[in-house]
Amino acid sequence: MIESGGKKTTSTFPEGNSREDHPIPGKDKEASSKKGSRDNVIIKVKDLNLWFGTHHVLHDINLDILERKVTAIIGPSGCGKSTLLRTLDLMNKLVDTCEMKGEVIYQGRNILERPGNIYDIRKRVGMVFQKPNPFPKSIYQNIAYGVHIHKIHRVKDVDEIVEQTLKDAALWEEVKDRLQESALGLSGGQQQRLCIARALAVEPEIILMDEPCSALDPIATSKIEDLINELKRQYTVIIVTHNMQQAARVSDYTAFMYLGKLIEYGETHQIFERPKQELTENYITGRFG
Repeated sequence: MIESGGKKTTSTFPEGNSREDHPIPGKDKEASSKKGSRDNVIIKVKDLNLWFGTHHVLHDINLDILERKVTAIIGPSGCGKSTLLRTLDLMNKLVDTCEMKGEVIYQGRNILERPGNIYDIRKRVGMVFQKPNPFPKSIYQNIAYGVHIHKIHRVKDVDEIVEQTLKDAALWEEVKDRLQESALGLSGGQQQRLCIARALAVEPEIILMDEPCSALDPIATSKIEDLINELKRQYTVIIVTHNMQQAARVSDYTAFMYLGKLIEYGETHQIFERPKQELTENYITGRFG
């Protein structure tokens, strides 16, 4: 769906192509139920509105997130990108003044009204923040901590989990001989990959990334982007970024937000090459932002 001027309209497609050539995420009623299918919606956001006190932050958001794809959320500062991201793992519920209406459908239920075990949701929906935030513990304990808390070690060997998740985060070769050293001694890029490994260790389905490269140098950024492309083989990734080139490089789908509204959502190549909304084109061509 596209939100423009408070009205919902159906996403459009490049001229000369059909809907079958460019399916709207989540709109294919014949979508395969096979895990990992390109048409398998893992999170459905419906008519989401959010307030902090009297400030209306998110307006009538409708968004289908596809499983095992990378979805980028772009837009100028203050448009609601991070607020939307934090709604998906219920972090906004920690804010006393936050009020939410609408639906976020995950695992067959509206988690805004019936979250069930909120800690189980946060286990399944991992978060990586803008600034790396490793625990003041050893590299090993940064990974093992969540494993023990969620009792995953009863099924799998902790050493095996630590090694595998560090490999999945492309960090193992750099730290395998220093696992008992403090994580705070790692570089910024290594710390961010450690935080990604820490999220992976508790076996999530979805990984949320809130501007994960904004504090990193170009080399570290490149490693994180390569990692994102690897992660989507097993996980659904949703990334908030101010870097439009990054969104174009790593994402399969892109959502453009402005003033708390979802202006346009579609396949990344269509959003960047043939945007359907003038506001989207103005933003990606640098006329504002």
